[in-house]
This record gives sequence, structure tokens and C-alpha cells, in this order.
Amino acid sequence: MTTDLIKRMAGFAALCLAQALVFNRMHLFDCATPLLYVYLIIIFPHNYPRWGILLWSFTLGLAVDTFSNTPGVASASLTLTGAMQPYFFSLFIPREAPEDTAPSVETIGMAKFVFYAAVLVFVHCLAFFTLETFHFFDWLHWMECVGGSTVLTVLLIVTLESVRRR
Repeated sequence: MTTDLIKRMAGFAALCLAQALVFNRMHLFDCATPLLYVYLIIIFPHNYPRWGILLWSFTLGLAVDTFSNTPGVASASLTLTGAMQPYFFSLFIPREAPEDTAPSVETIGMAKFVFYAAVLVFVHCLAFFTLETFHFFDWLHWMECVGGSTVLTVLLIVTLESVRRR
């Protein structure tokens, strides 16, 4: 096995366990829940096969669904995020960039990385909470959940990225 695969599997296990044991129990202001597992999908390099990203996305979502008792919600929303990631990341790198460029603060800069992560996390949270509630009777609470979870998750991703750099 390559070291990249071992690192991804370790990240998979760590983020899945952190989500199931810690982050699923955090509900700030009864609406903001950090969904940090999306970080694994955000950091796939540019040359990674699209089918591989989709497979990792679905598998991670299925594992989170299993431990969180959200049948199909995380896997569907994370697969959507994984499908968008390669196309959206290609907007942030120059054409002459190496093929193995991975999204990070060092490669694309802090402002671009935060914007890149915020858009993908917003798409994930929008799909996640839409599928979870599956109605729009309490749309204000739905918007609070999407917005609060997006902000909280992006803050945790930026923190994790700054720790990962060192």
C-alpha cells in the first residue's frame, strides 16, 4: 500500500470517529453542528480520479450515517460534495500548476482556500440539512442550521489546516 492510501485511511478513521463520538453531540445554539468529515473530501489533489473521490465520499458518508443514525443523509450529501470538488478546485489553480496540486493554504493561499472550503461546506450543509428535515415548514431554523453549521465547520477546517501545516 502506498503512504497516501494509508494517510487517507487514517484520516478516514479519525474524522469518522471524531464525528461520531464528539461532533454529533455538539449543537451550538440548537442549530450549529460541525460536520468536519467533509474536510477529507475537500483536500483531494487535482489529479485524483473522479471515481475515487466519489467512492471515498460515499464510503465516508455511509460510515458517518452508520454511526450517526442518519440513514443516507450524510452519504448523499457527501457524494454530491465529492462530485463537485474536482470541478470547483480546478477554478482555483492556474493551468500551469503541477497535476498533483492539492488544496491547501500553501498552494492556493489563505483567502482562496477559505472561499473554496466555505463553498463546498455550504453545498454539503445545504444538502445535508435539506435531506435531514425534508420539509420547509420551519425554514428559519433550517437556514440557521445551514448557516451556523457552515460557519462552524469552516472555522474548524481552517484550524485543522493551520495545525496540519506545522
